[in-house]
Amino acid sequence: QVQLVESGGGLVQPGGSLTLSCAASESIVSIYDMAWYRQAPGKQRELVAIINSVGITNYGDSVKGRFTISRDNAKNTVYLQMNSLKPEDAAVYYCRGTWGPRTYWGQGTQVTVSS
Repeated sequence: QVQLVESGGGLVQPGGSLTLSCAASESIVSIYDMAWYRQAPGKQRELVAIINSVGITNYGDSVKGRFTISRDNAKNTVYLQMNSLKPEDAAVYYCRGTWGPRTYWGQGTQVTVSS
């Protein structure tokens, strides 16, 4: 059973930045992919960013140019750098990782964007 632990959420003003971390209990070298999702109250969970085994990334349209996903294999950690945050970015952010046929989710970290 792989555990994913998100951290880094909090309160930030519009236009500010946050970096989320997702620490895995297993090596991420052999992952199929890892991704960040978010879910705001009353809305469906949506894909924010994804990174595959060879480092290719993709982003949701609403965050392109503002968010960056990256990975540190030595620390078994995936990051989400979020810049130019908007009130509509407020949500619970979840990390998802896929090892072979198995997918695991973290518990989520809250991001609030408000002045």
